[in-house]
Amino acid sequence: MGFLLIDVPALFAFVRNRSELALENLALQQQLAVLEMNSKRPRLRKRDRIFWIFLPRIWSNWRSVLGIVQPDTVVR
Repeated sequence: MGFLLIDVPALFAFVRNRSELALENLALQQQLAVLEMNSKRPRLRKRDRIFWIFLPRIWSNWRSVLGIVQPDTVVR
């Protein structure tokens, strides 16, 4: 039974659309790049803000990967 529970996320990843996976990867990498800046409180640059403005327009599941950006901020 434990084997089936472990493979469920792998099954979903296999079935998902490749473009959705690419967008998820891009969003996660962008957040990591911001977090890797050498400061106590990472600041979003203009290009980071532009990225988060356009991402919701091309990917409906963008909220699932948010770690450093608040959804309300993007929507505003």
